[in-house]
Amino acid sequence: MPTGVLADIFGPDGLIVLAVIVVVLLFGGSQLPKLARGLGSASHEFRKGLEHGDPDAAASDAAGKGPAAP
Repeated sequence: MPTGVLADIFGPDGLIVLAVIVVVLLFGGSQLPKLARGLGSASHEFRKGLEHGDPDAAASDAAGKGPAAP
């Protein structure tokens, strides 16, 4: 499997560390808690949307029917 130059230099764990350093440099240390809070909130809303989705829409999509005409 071909790998990138950075993966060859830093290894897989080193890439994670490098990504964290870049994020800290771009956003600053004071903005990271806000960023993490926003990502957690988005993840929570996404999961809630999956759990409480419209069962009729899911059934019609599974049956191959398009959206119902008004």
